[in-house]
Amino acid sequence: MSSSNPYCEKAAESGFALLNPAGEYTRFPLVGKSRPSVLDLAFANPHLLPLVKNWESSLPSTGSDHLPITITLAAPSLNQEPPRPRWTDTDWETLDPIIKGFKVPAAPSCPTPQRLDEWMSESLNRLVALLKEHTPVSRPSHHSKPWWTPHLTILRREYHQAARAARKHDTHHMREVATTSKAGYFKAIKAAKNKHWSSFLLTATPQSLWTAKRFAYGRAQPRFPSLPGAETPLQMNNVLLDHFFPPKEPFLPPPRLRPHKSAPPLTTDEIAAALSKCSPTSAPGPDGIPYSTWKQVNKINPSILLQILSPLVLLGYHPASLKSSNGVVLDKPGKPS
Repeated sequence: MSSSNPYCEKAAESGFALLNPAGEYTRFPLVGKSRPSVLDLAFANPHLLPLVKNWESSLPSTGSDHLPITITLAAPSLNQEPPRPRWTDTDWETLDPIIKGFKVPAAPSCPTPQRLDEWMSESLNRLVALLKEHTPVSRPSHHSKPWWTPHLTILRREYHQAARAARKHDTHHMREVATTSKAGYFKAIKAAKNKHWSSFLLTATPQSLWTAKRFAYGRAQPRFPSLPGAETPLQMNNVLLDHFFPPKEPFLPPPRLRPHKSAPPLTTDEIAAALSKCSPTSAPGPDGIPYSTWKQVNKINPSILLQILSPLVLLGYHPASLKSSNGVVLDKPGKPS
């Protein structure tokens, strides 16, 4: 074991991880005259390590001391989660003067549906791009934990340093330090989990009770209906859309949109009242912007949404950019076992 310490140190410095305990017997022969086989060291770099599910030595010997090792690799995910904006961390201090000076281009007078769609999309895209530019993003991962703290990062670093030092020097004192560091690290993890759960329950709202129930019962196994001719999520999505929203004959819009003189003008109070009824925890639309951000935009400069929505009310037209939405198939959770 001591002869392999330089290899472990060099691998740790280069970012490689040890897959197996060094020097352990991996195969015990049935014949008493033969000696056990030993797999010395097996390393993997950070790019391969997430793909290694397990390895085993269940195959028979190929002769002498050679033993084939079966390694099971997980298929790489081709569709990685895209970066998600952290809307709670939007830089409103910088955005405040920019939104106050944001100018919506004038709507076309007596427009066609196509020209009004283009004007609507251009105005919204400029505003959405401005909001996303001043909002940090993060790539979600199944390793991300809401209870993780910077203190745990320091304890994890100290624990791994102590463990490497114990393997390198192999003294009684260093082994005690590594054991104490490991116990303190896992104790801090347990305390962080309990603190996060207590804080979550204390600040629970009627909207977050379903989340608390899901955490308490645990995550259920995903269950999806078996639909004929639908194996992938995209095929299932198309089948459900065709079933619940069958295609209809295209509706020919009028060549020109005429203003409705009897339509009352839209006011900022109506927009604020409509936004006040929208929950900030509701799922956002295709633009990915939650209602809490739109409320803040309207609070800083109420004329933006007023100028964008007023022509739609006056012309009685619903643009194509507002007709798309996100659909989610909900799986009814079963009773906890």
